[in-house]
Amino acid sequence: MKATLIHGRHDIRVADVPDPVLRDDADAIVHVLRSCICGSDLWPYNSAVDSPGGNRIGHEFLGVVEDTGSAVRTLRPGQLVVAPFVWADNTCDFCTQGLHTSCRHGGGWGSDGTDGGQGEAVRVPFADGTLVPMPGEPDDALLASMLTLSDVFPTGHHAAVSANVRRGDTVAVVGDGAVGLSAVLAAHRLGAERIILLGRHTDRTDLGRTFGATDVVAERGDEAVERVRELTGGDGAHATLECVGYVEALRTAIESTRDGGLVGRVGVSQYTDVPLGVGSFMRNVGIRGGVAPARAYIEELLPDVLDGTVRPGRVFDRTVGLDGVPDGYRAMNEREALKVLIAP
Repeated sequence: MKATLIHGRHDIRVADVPDPVLRDDADAIVHVLRSCICGSDLWPYNSAVDSPGGNRIGHEFLGVVEDTGSAVRTLRPGQLVVAPFVWADNTCDFCTQGLHTSCRHGGGWGSDGTDGGQGEAVRVPFADGTLVPMPGEPDDALLASMLTLSDVFPTGHHAAVSANVRRGDTVAVVGDGAVGLSAVLAAHRLGAERIILLGRHTDRTDLGRTFGATDVVAERGDEAVERVRELTGGDGAHATLECVGYVEALRTAIESTRDGGLVGRVGVSQYTDVPLGVGSFMRNVGIRGGVAPARAYIEELLPDVLDGTVRPGRVFDRTVGLDGVPDGYRAMNEREALKVLIAP
């Protein structure tokens, strides 16, 4: 079969690899119908060391079960399923607490000998615990929205939950990438009355407005903070969602937050020191968040996806086949595309 391999910095190739096979009784084989390129895939795309043999990549996919091991009880061949961006047993103490990303027996796609999601098929460990069945016979638009449940939409939701977004709140969202736009959608879904989107790419912020953003702030740094405070009567937002991962974005989020408010941090951290000085200390601004336990949120978010209350699949603005994946990485890296959908 064909799959995507990363061989080094800016070196993405699609090549023939062995078909996946069941290795454990709890495994399933999933034929991939849709996958995508994540913004976090761009970190290795821009920094990976050379690997002559290449490494599998991709952690968001949706597909149809082809085969199952003898211990799999909840899945059957022919069933449509979505895979969260980590695999997990869904039974350990961390999983039962809703923290599947810390599963004692889990792992990430494309690492430790597992398949990457950007290919024609994937072996799924702990299939009963990992995969979530999807109902009906969805069209292309609904398939795209279902696919976002693997990562980007739950990540935006995790930002809102971490910042304790409540009905009637004013929320600021730092970042107009796919995660930031998903965070706008999540905050709107949770009842935020005003949503201030910090971003400067008009095509993206226009989509953010359709997702629920009421205001757009194009400034950055201190000017962005000043503008958010102007829009909020000097107080700042009740909750701020940091969806970038750079220290300047986190600083902007902290300074844009109202006294006693929370920052929901979901941008993959490209820093080691958190800018929490005496000012934020005296204002009782807190930070929560981290990597999103997507598996814990899927059942909650799915009904609104199915009935069209939310349409997170609109973050995909380009679709490619597997042969187009290398150019899809280039396009996202050069900001020609917001998020690339892969239809193998």
